[in-house]
Amino acid sequence: MSRVKSISLMTGAGLLALAPFGAQAQGTPADTTFFVTSVGSGKGADLGGLEGADRHCQTLAEAAGTRGKVWRAYLSTQATGGAAAVNARDRIGRGPWQNAKGVVIAKDVADLHSASNNLNKQTALTEKGEAVKGRGDTPNQHDILTGSQPDGTAFAGGQDMTCGNWTKSGAEGAAMTGHHDRMGLNEEPPAKSWNSSHATRGGCSQDALRSTGGAGLFYCFAAN
Repeated sequence: MSRVKSISLMTGAGLLALAPFGAQAQGTPADTTFFVTSVGSGKGADLGGLEGADRHCQTLAEAAGTRGKVWRAYLSTQATGGAAAVNARDRIGRGPWQNAKGVVIAKDVADLHSASNNLNKQTALTEKGEAVKGRGDTPNQHDILTGSQPDGTAFAGGQDMTCGNWTKSGAEGAAMTGHHDRMGLNEEPPAKSWNSSHATRGGCSQDALRSTGGAGLFYCFAAN
């Protein structure tokens, strides 16, 4: 065998040997512990309650090859009919969380709700590792359903901020959303909030969500 062929084969073997390590460094489905849903329920903000939203997270994650994890939607619900409110921050586990590319977006719950988190358009990827359209894209889909205040807790009082605790898809109700791209119409802090930028307008239908820059998407976190 010539010296050139020998070197070529050795180089090829070296690249093959290194490939798994490179793939691991970029993240794998098994490593994913956070994502934005690539699609919503198709029924606006009616997600089937928290149970339906969690199931949607689980289904999308497993379809993308992420198995063996318990997924929870980052959604709050409000106290109603004798049922206590549920805080989004209390249902997502302890962290740390990383996206499908292996990039850590927050090390724990406190970090996630601080100014130092790493959640933005480049890191808030879907379960498939794809970017979500934001401000400047067509269509803009940066409104992510949360029903939460900036600290991840539920809203008190009678004003609906969760579209009937994620069961409404009509002209009534509203839901608080965050901007995954941390961009808005102005430079005020709410516009840049990933979890509490503004409420939807015109109801809870798919069209209403679309009119303010959303698609009924939400955040999913591995709780275990």
